[in-house]
Amino acid sequence: MVEICFVIMPFSKTSEEHTEEYWTKHFETFLKPLIETNPDLEARRSQALRGDILRQIITDLVVSHVAVADLTDHNPNVFWELGVRQGFKHGTVTIAEVGTKLPFDISGKGTLFYYPKDHLKMEEFRKSFTEAVKDCLKNPDNPDSHVLETLSGRGTLFEIIRRDEALRRLDALLEECNFNLEGMGTVLNTAQENQKNPSKRKIPIARFRSCAVELLITNRYIDEDKSFFELAEAYFTDIISLYEQLNDWRQSPDTTESFFLKFMGLYRNDCEKFKKQAEAARDKLGKRF
Repeated sequence: MVEICFVIMPFSKTSEEHTEEYWTKHFETFLKPLIETNPDLEARRSQALRGDILRQIITDLVVSHVAVADLTDHNPNVFWELGVRQGFKHGTVTIAEVGTKLPFDISGKGTLFYYPKDHLKMEEFRKSFTEAVKDCLKNPDNPDSHVLETLSGRGTLFEIIRRDEALRRLDALLEECNFNLEGMGTVLNTAQENQKNPSKRKIPIARFRSCAVELLITNRYIDEDKSFFELAEAYFTDIISLYEQLNDWRQSPDTTESFFLKFMGLYRNDCEKFKKQAEAARDKLGKRF
């Protein structure tokens, strides 16, 4: 299957030497034949199409397996299209006529320079260019976009955002643990008082919370081992069990209070143990980057 190599280049006049006619010939007689020496590629440049041409250009920039950007004369449209391309995909080869001074934010990228008036150096360019294009096809995920390297991957902006979101979720989880521990103390005290004075029995209205721990179990948004999540699942099961006992308290007060008096200590130990592990996970995550 033939893949598309999209060429980012000027259309209209950019200098006295580089007229609209020049750029047309530059593509038709130089870049297109050079790109298509690779039988797996078809060279294309944007052209007037029915509908929104800008939408078509953006689509081509995003979906093309390989892109070539000619930076000669610092054409604004070329830099805009290059920015769009590198915001979505690797696999871009930048070229320019020798003598082109690259802007600072582009100078770090390996741009290949062609020499229209030097046959020997032009042959060197052709060889380097075809190898670079071939590498884009063979290794499409090799990074050549500072934008994508910053936005995605370990230690990058995406990972930092992901870490901060995980920290917020862990904060909510720890608050939920504290809320439940306080609730367990209230329930136990109430059960003890009721057993001393059944005629003045009180039943707490508050209920335990489990949304944060359920989210942790379901999404596993932090990198912890199997034992950590087993502890989380055991704690979640405890909370559900306690919640059900609270719902039965009014109908079966003696049975429910006996259950709390007998098992609440174990439930509190499980909660405190899980909370300690969650705090350690949060501290470890907070030290990253």
